[in-house]
Amino acid sequence: MILAHQIKFEPNNKQVTYFKKASGVARFAYNWALSFYKEQRELDDTYKFNEMELRKILNSIKHEKYPWMDEVTKCAPQLAIKVNLNNAFRNFFKKNAEYPKFHKKGIHDSFALSNDQFKIKDNKVWIPKLGWVKMSETLRFTGKVISATISGRAGLWFISVQVEMPDKETIRNDNDVIGVDLGVETLVTLSNGEKYQGVKATKKYEKKLRRLQQSLSRSVGSKKGEKKSNNFCKKQAKISKLYFKIFNARNNQTHELTTMIVKTYKTICVEDLHVEQMLSDNKYAKYIADSSFYEFRRQLEYKANLYGSNMITADTYYPSSKICSGCGKKKESLSISERTYTCSCGLSIDRDINAAINLHNYALKII
Repeated sequence: MILAHQIKFEPNNKQVTYFKKASGVARFAYNWALSFYKEQRELDDTYKFNEMELRKILNSIKHEKYPWMDEVTKCAPQLAIKVNLNNAFRNFFKKNAEYPKFHKKGIHDSFALSNDQFKIKDNKVWIPKLGWVKMSETLRFTGKVISATISGRAGLWFISVQVEMPDKETIRNDNDVIGVDLGVETLVTLSNGEKYQGVKATKKYEKKLRRLQQSLSRSVGSKKGEKKSNNFCKKQAKISKLYFKIFNARNNQTHELTTMIVKTYKTICVEDLHVEQMLSDNKYAKYIADSSFYEFRRQLEYKANLYGSNMITADTYYPSSKICSGCGKKKESLSISERTYTCSCGLSIDRDINAAINLHNYALKII
């Protein structure tokens, strides 16, 4: 198995400048290759995407046309085409994603390194044409280092190191089955009755975020075509840092809960939620987005494979909330405001626990 450890850098100004240059080179190479491919397709619709050919063409012209690309590691432009653009087209051809779009500064600020182009020693990493850069901590995993990705966000820079490690063996009882219900009111409800509230980070920082955005809208540079002032850039950086803080709080809780679940239970059952469709509901979209249902499900899936758990997904239209976990009778309607499920058989139970028990029973039937 391959695990990634993301570590924050502690760079000086020279090193930050290098990171920005390398990210810019990677972004340029990606956009150049995408543009070149589109031009060739317009001339000949039988022209096929070939990342190796695109890299060879760029290498043959970059020293003369784009000499500034040589100021950073050769991996920046090469892997942008070989990995990023290649994967984007592979997903497109498999109909798992839309047609690749051009990368933008401020959004796609990253570049990759192959394992022969960097070295890690204690809490430092050596990067070509830059030297040693200090990290905030040492690499947590031991194994074969595969690659690394350096990325910037909210004024901070990180390195994500991919390490190949032996599979983990987690000893559990094969009868350990759990139903997991995700909700807005309570983030996670387990079929054994345990409940975990979400951090609701967006709601927590909502007022502060609104004030910063209002202040930004009054700054010079907020209007279209207007040159951005230093004050505008400073406020924009503050907003980016606050969004990053919200993301970290939410992501930290998601990691803790998903790891606990896969380490504890052999079989896990969750609903196949259509998050995009749920987000179209203007009334609850903000709260659904703050709960990160998609990310929670994604982490459960890859961690289940990692720790040897079985993942069972109930059908999207499986009415886990409407079925009585006692007698099996289904209610025709159940409003969101009804937090207690009451059935004619006499059962009165918390609606989230009821849904989680139904998911538990669904998994038992599958097994």
